[in-house]
Amino acid sequence: MRILIAIDAIEQSDEILRFSAQIAFRAVDTPTVLTVIEHKIDHLSSNVDEILNRAHKLLDFPDLITRVRIGHPAEEIIRETREGNYDLVVVGEKLIPHLPHLLLGSEAIRVAEHAACPAIIVKGNVRPIRRILLCDSGAGRSLVLSRFTTQLAEMLEGEEDITVLHVMSQISAGPGVPGKFLRASVEELIDQLTSEGELLGRDTQVLEQPGIHPTPKVRHGFVVDEILAEARNGDYDLVVIGAYRSEGWQRFLLDDLARKVLIRVDRPVLVVR
Repeated sequence: MRILIAIDAIEQSDEILRFSAQIAFRAVDTPTVLTVIEHKIDHLSSNVDEILNRAHKLLDFPDLITRVRIGHPAEEIIRETREGNYDLVVVGEKLIPHLPHLLLGSEAIRVAEHAACPAIIVKGNVRPIRRILLCDSGAGRSLVLSRFTTQLAEMLEGEEDITVLHVMSQISAGPGVPGKFLRASVEELIDQLTSEGELLGRDTQVLEQPGIHPTPKVRHGFVVDEILAEARNGDYDLVVIGAYRSEGWQRFLLDDLARKVLIRVDRPVLVVR
């Protein structure tokens, strides 16, 4: 797995690097650390050298690849993901409540939405990744989501508990879903051979690998609210959501839900494309 670690603020560098190290140490390819400065003249007065030195110290790869790009941070990170053929990009975001930019989305969210590969936004309380919340809407890319999560978990040290969450909501379910299924338990959804039950069963089967312990779970209510509540109540170390490529109203709805989760979640989140 080729990993790009993008850092543009010294105060976030250690946090992002320590989080990335959990994955990078068992990756086949040496990671690349990227920092972006807006103007070439800024190089002398910026913290670029300090950031790159910290990267060498914390990642401890003798052949660590480092890059400096000049331009707008989000645009340059996105361009690097497209030109470098990466499998994962890791970026950081500060949690600063009540700022207007959060309503429109941060630079990190822009990267997650437009990068050419899955993206992790590092924020909140960063800890060793042991508990993962995989949020699957069933919107066409479920196997991509669960397979990438499995690949990521296999690169971590120790054992991981992965909760596969599906939220039963009339809004996201669309027309034709019987009301009783909107209130059904995991066992009922699986026993009744519903599409949601089959979805949870497929995800669980993909995730059942040595050292990975998957558990299917269903919640009922508004999708964003239930994902955020589960993330907090379950004290997860990483939340996984999908970026969708469907068309029409479904794409608009799912993209809007994903963006709301990205803005409001208070811990690291992986967006799988």
